[in-house]
Amino acid sequence: SDEMAAWRHDFHENPELLYEVHRTAGIVADKLREFGCDEVVTGIGRTGVVGVIRGRKSASGKTIGLRADMDALPIMETSGVAYASKVPGKMHACGHDGHTAMLLGAAKYLAETRNFDGTAIVIFQPAEEGGGGGKAMVEDGLMTRWNIQEVYGMHNMPGLPEGHFATTPGAMLASSDNIQITVRGKGGHAGAGPHKSVDSVLIGSQIVNALQSIVARNVDPLKSAVISITQFHSGTAFNIIPEVAELGGTVRTPDPEVRHLVERRIGEVAESVARAYGGSAETKYTRMYPVTMNHAREAGLAADVARDIVGTDRVNDKFIPMMGAEDFSFMLEARPGAMVLVGMGDGNECHHQAYVFNDNILGHGASFWARLVETRMPAGESLASAGGASIAGLGQAATVNGQARRSSQ
Repeated sequence: SDEMAAWRHDFHENPELLYEVHRTAGIVADKLREFGCDEVVTGIGRTGVVGVIRGRKSASGKTIGLRADMDALPIMETSGVAYASKVPGKMHACGHDGHTAMLLGAAKYLAETRNFDGTAIVIFQPAEEGGGGGKAMVEDGLMTRWNIQEVYGMHNMPGLPEGHFATTPGAMLASSDNIQITVRGKGGHAGAGPHKSVDSVLIGSQIVNALQSIVARNVDPLKSAVISITQFHSGTAFNIIPEVAELGGTVRTPDPEVRHLVERRIGEVAESVARAYGGSAETKYTRMYPVTMNHAREAGLAADVARDIVGTDRVNDKFIPMMGAEDFSFMLEARPGAMVLVGMGDGNECHHQAYVFNDNILGHGASFWARLVETRMPAGESLASAGGASIAGLGQAATVNGQARRSSQ
């Protein structure tokens, strides 16, 4: 765990955005080679890294993918930690440095012990924060090139007790889409001749209000969606009615059918409101990330592995879906699998300038990855007979072998 923490702190001090994760990806690739991975490939999905670890046996023919994300966020850090970002305006405010460190820890362990029958593929992805790096890796042949049959992702979860795990079959996280609405009216003098104009600001304001009727009156009350207008740009002077107003925002829903409904209704509502006031509105709806939809069988298997590590009372396998989004969803569209959350304890929310990743969970995450591979592709022998290595988490004794785990928190 100390070694994983050191890796994480280094990544944290040197955050990189989107696909520009060249330093991080280079370190990851070097370490995978150092660990003895059978194959290390860079440049998948532009700057993604893939490591191949073959088990002591290959009779099962199984191949399982484990995914971590590497990119940071354009945020000025105020956490005050000793290893704070050295790059102004960039920060690991979502814990991807921790995700990368945990998967590296598991890769080192798996490459040393190889106590499984099949192939483990460790996937280090760029551009999760809005760049669609998961989609880019899939489109670059990630699943087909290595014949990945199942794929799993993990994310830290502030507010979930430290070292607890959560997952669920079906929708885990919402889809994430962008909306841009261009309102056109007729400019004029704001004081002397407002009656001669068509006020784009007034129209835009009415559209902001009217869009909320979609969730209130079009979406089934037993389902959910969020429409948030977060940008409103218009005007150049205090006494001029502007001709154009630009609105922007986001749409979230954990239901694909609701997503279709909301997309259609936003355009209809915006245009009809604009016409009622004598103007027009053009809507551009951009689909970003689909719903993160866990496959039922794989979510159940992941929950069983988590229970084996930390105990039944520390695993929630009926997690209520969140409105956050993840581009791991593209990988789950390509192959069966599941997203799992690992608890961080109380603290700052993700994407906050004072966010601090909890190093105590590094052992939990790495142990989950290692145990998942050994459980899904059992070699038929315990690690005790194979030489016996272990991953011990801070605040946790989690020896990864064929026996039950013990938590000492």
